[in-house]
Amino acid sequence: MPENRDSGSRPHPTLDVPSQPPLPAPRGTRGVLFAIALAALLVAGFGIVTRVRARSVLKDDTQSSASPVVSVFVPEHGAPLRELVLPGNTQAFTDAPIYARTSGYLRKWYGAIGTRVKKGQLLADIDSPEIDQQLQAGKADYATADANEKLARLTSDRYAELAKTDSVSKQDADNAAGALAARHAATESALANVRRLQQMVSFEKIEAPFDGVITARNTDIGQLVDSGSSGGAARELFHIASLERLRVFVGVPQTASGAAIPGLPVDVEIAEHPGSRYPGKIVRNANAIDPTTRTMQVEIGLDNKSGEILPGAAVQVHLKLASGAPTVLLPVSALMFRAEGPRVATLGPGSRAILAPVTIGRDYGNQVEVTSGLLPDATVIDSPPDSLVDGQQVQVAKRASAPADGSAPKSTPR
Repeated sequence: MPENRDSGSRPHPTLDVPSQPPLPAPRGTRGVLFAIALAALLVAGFGIVTRVRARSVLKDDTQSSASPVVSVFVPEHGAPLRELVLPGNTQAFTDAPIYARTSGYLRKWYGAIGTRVKKGQLLADIDSPEIDQQLQAGKADYATADANEKLARLTSDRYAELAKTDSVSKQDADNAAGALAARHAATESALANVRRLQQMVSFEKIEAPFDGVITARNTDIGQLVDSGSSGGAARELFHIASLERLRVFVGVPQTASGAAIPGLPVDVEIAEHPGSRYPGKIVRNANAIDPTTRTMQVEIGLDNKSGEILPGAAVQVHLKLASGAPTVLLPVSALMFRAEGPRVATLGPGSRAILAPVTIGRDYGNQVEVTSGLLPDATVIDSPPDSLVDGQQVQVAKRASAPADGSAPKSTPR
């Protein structure tokens, strides 16, 4: 029994077997492994290329969505002769209020408002009996003075003859000559008074001083008329204006005052006849700038034989002034107003926006005149977005020329 336990717990003897090299893999297995490795490399490369391309496309799309699409145009050049349109007021070339020169009651009037009168035509009669009686008294005084002068002349002549024969003294002859001179002066004074009263009587008939139209009548039959020289508040009886020639007064801005010289031709337009222009020319200017309005008063002579333009009418004066520096016309939609001043967005190299500071001249409503800061051949961006900054990339739509009417140019995206 013990022997059996010993034999059961004794380990088995180990046999040493010599090692052999591994057998080489078959050729088919190596080709499969190479194909698998190559496929893995291709898949990895394709994935890398796809991700790089996706990133590039995403970058381009981002930049494209961030760049605004704008339309551009080439601006219009300003004309060498620029037309300045200014409001003006018309006045009759000759305009006069008619007053009475003698006091009395109005007997009759012969012209109402709108009546065309000729020079010397009777307008009204004034009844002034006091002046008539003074004229009669003046004539009597003149007759008396004339009679006294004739008597003094006879006396002086007699004394002069007697003095030659020493029949009277030299003193008596001199006294007679002096009396004659005094009588002659009194006669002249009486005659001057008669002429004055005759002139006052002639003022009882009010006549037109020139050819024109009665624009106002402020009296009627029976009204008391005071003389304009009586010292009181004189009342205007009639108002006459000449219509064949007018004066047009206009305030020319300081910037154009140097060109508004006498002899410069102008055109005048009135609202009653749109499209019709009446030629005139500058007659004179004030040669001074009004410090309140910064304008210079200019007078324009205008023929109005047809009578189509009425005195006091508001007109539009077209002044053709020579333009100094070359100017550019832009639609108002191309302007950008920043805190630094007005800017115009132009297209620079590489489709990048360049914000150019400009100086604005005249405003035509739909168009503005740019006097400096913009080259004539610059490409201008129309209706630029408010967020546009200098140097920003933009996408350019199809270019179009600036419309002549100043409206925004039409464009078609590429």
